[in-house]
Amino acid sequence: MENCCGLLTSKKEPVPLKSVEVELEVRDHVATVVSTLNYENKEDKPLEAVFVFPMPGDAAVCHFSATIGQTQIVAEVKEKQKAREEYDDALSSGQQAFLLEESDQSPDIFSLSVGSLPPGESASIRLEYVTELAVQADEGLRFVLPAVLNPRYHPQGSGSVQVTSVPASLVPYSLFFSAQVSSPRPVSRVESNCRMDPLKYLNTEQSQAMVKLAAGHKFDKDVELLIYYKDAHQPTAVVEAGQTSAKPGTLMGDPVVMLSLYPEFPQAVMSSLASCGEFVFLLDRSGSMGVPLNNNEGSQTRIGSARDTLLLLLKSIPMGCYFNIYSFGSSYEHIFPKSVEYSEKTMEEALKKVEGMEDDLGGTEILEALKHIYSQACIPNQPRQLFVFTDGEVGNTKEVINLVKKNSGSHRCFSFGIGEGASSALINGLAKEGGGYAQFITGIDRMQPKVMQSLRFALQPAVVDISVKWDLPKGVSVTVLSPPITTLFQGQRSLIYAQLTGQSPEAAEGSVTVKYSLAGHPSQNKLHFSLKPAEDSGLTVHRLAARTLIRSLEMVEEEEREGGEPDGVKKKKVVELSVQSGVSSAFTAFIAVNKGSGETIQGPLVRRNVPTLMMMGCPTPSMMWMSHSPAAGGFSGGLHLAAFNNPIDEFLMAHGLEEDTDEYQMADDSEQEDMYDDPPEAKPELPRRDPLLQLVSLQRASGRWELDPAVAAALGKTSEEVENTQPSEVSPYPKH
Repeated sequence: MENCCGLLTSKKEPVPLKSVEVELEVRDHVATVVSTLNYENKEDKPLEAVFVFPMPGDAAVCHFSATIGQTQIVAEVKEKQKAREEYDDALSSGQQAFLLEESDQSPDIFSLSVGSLPPGESASIRLEYVTELAVQADEGLRFVLPAVLNPRYHPQGSGSVQVTSVPASLVPYSLFFSAQVSSPRPVSRVESNCRMDPLKYLNTEQSQAMVKLAAGHKFDKDVELLIYYKDAHQPTAVVEAGQTSAKPGTLMGDPVVMLSLYPEFPQAVMSSLASCGEFVFLLDRSGSMGVPLNNNEGSQTRIGSARDTLLLLLKSIPMGCYFNIYSFGSSYEHIFPKSVEYSEKTMEEALKKVEGMEDDLGGTEILEALKHIYSQACIPNQPRQLFVFTDGEVGNTKEVINLVKKNSGSHRCFSFGIGEGASSALINGLAKEGGGYAQFITGIDRMQPKVMQSLRFALQPAVVDISVKWDLPKGVSVTVLSPPITTLFQGQRSLIYAQLTGQSPEAAEGSVTVKYSLAGHPSQNKLHFSLKPAEDSGLTVHRLAARTLIRSLEMVEEEEREGGEPDGVKKKKVVELSVQSGVSSAFTAFIAVNKGSGETIQGPLVRRNVPTLMMMGCPTPSMMWMSHSPAAGGFSGGLHLAAFNNPIDEFLMAHGLEEDTDEYQMADDSEQEDMYDDPPEAKPELPRRDPLLQLVSLQRASGRWELDPAVAAALGKTSEEVENTQPSEVSPYPKH
């Protein structure tokens, strides 16, 4: 009988993964992540451990190595099928081998195979990736270390492999996490959803700091950091020298520049813009939306959060706009046959139906709903804005994103990832290809500013006639590696990667000018920069540039393949670039084979699937995948959420209420307190509705409130107390 001891799955199978160590280094807005996974085989037979895990969808995986005893084996990037064959051949011949590959369906899922781990043997796997950090509505930079791998529903059940997942309480491996942050500007604070040790500054200017997860953390939820700099964010340019061993004239051999632009539109133009548009809301009602947002006790369900997010948006649409609400699962529904004008009557009718929406439509099949929306004729002079709310649990990510891209000329797409583990590849991909903006809602905290930011962007007219002009010294030419800029939003970062070829004097400077037109008003932003390479940047910028070019080529290859064009040309370019830069792609994989011991491993090989975290209450779907398995009185005269910075905040503060943001804690010099979980003695049976959402639910379509007992109750006051705070110059609004 097998002795079930040590690390076990929920099925009492031994698990060889012991711990995960993650070191994060953030330089300005670029993050380098080094993860070390420690395996140990405590069984009496050789093992193959398979670990399927989430990664940021836009990450550039650039290093993979294994250490067995005193021997380190550095993996090489090879064409994916060749790498798989080499891995299988190594295992068949009794050698140790390690394979790291990206899923064929989605770039935010990776599979790590650790092959032929002998009894009693330990192995440390080291993988490294780089990524840019997204700017939040409050100017913080968001880093997420995913712990949750939500089951992905694949329509019509193509071949798939089971991904082992267990509840958070049974995740059998621990996490050590540390972060070092540096910037030309001081670091003002770092916040997290997890218990952190106090923030430590490493210099007197406070431009370098370090923070760690508190001891005893289990890898039972996403680790989210929000990093804030003083005087953020300024346009910057970083020039990185090429690799000395690489051939000049190639991507890795030439210098590469990364430009971070933050366009500022003229205030006179912004203040004169009229608000109009057709707002189409698409709500995920699949079964997975019934699970909690996160693993905190008493957490709101994803469908509840999606309804609240939709409520904020519905109450904020300017009068005179048009709207409709779709929902989808295995099928799709819509509230109105076609978009209707926004009014008190249509808003109330929509809200009543939204309140009754539950996670009762089956699987996550978003494609048909999108096709129907795109088949509807656009309304003249009402630009279409599509808002998608989903946990992103789809298996056909690339197909969905391609559909949005094909229709990007007729609309803009704003996406909301609901809950921990929402697919970053899908949520970011929808917004990127749809010319919109992506947000992630993992708790009630910060929901309001995120929603308002996306709405402000949606109400901003599309920026057109975007062009980029380079001014460089004689003898220096530029090759832009990023796709053309098609979207600009006020104050939001736009990144450009470019390869610089040729020789330039040491003190040489260059400049780049971005020209565009907003509402018929031409504007431009110019950035001057030094061509002198930055020190100690390694090859981070080159790898991010390679990742950007690889993703663009992958999209073109898929479009050509769908169009019936011969397969192979773009794929070959991707493989060549991936191998040259050492950055993974959809068509390559990292492979390492230990050929040094000279001893073959004896005995039959036992496969062990290392479990990943699933959300509480998350159903185990029949379709989970990895593509390859080796072996009253009116307040405010027309107040409206969308029309100003925010009347709600002023309204709440005037009545002694503020939005609750206790779901995050600050890592600072004060004593740490875990604000993410309720104290053991305080366990309410039902979560109290957020005062902001309660107040918003009572708002009229015109933006005003009726002064009645319900409004007073939402403010926690009597009607008399509310009336006494009413400004004297505001006349009572006639009752209806």
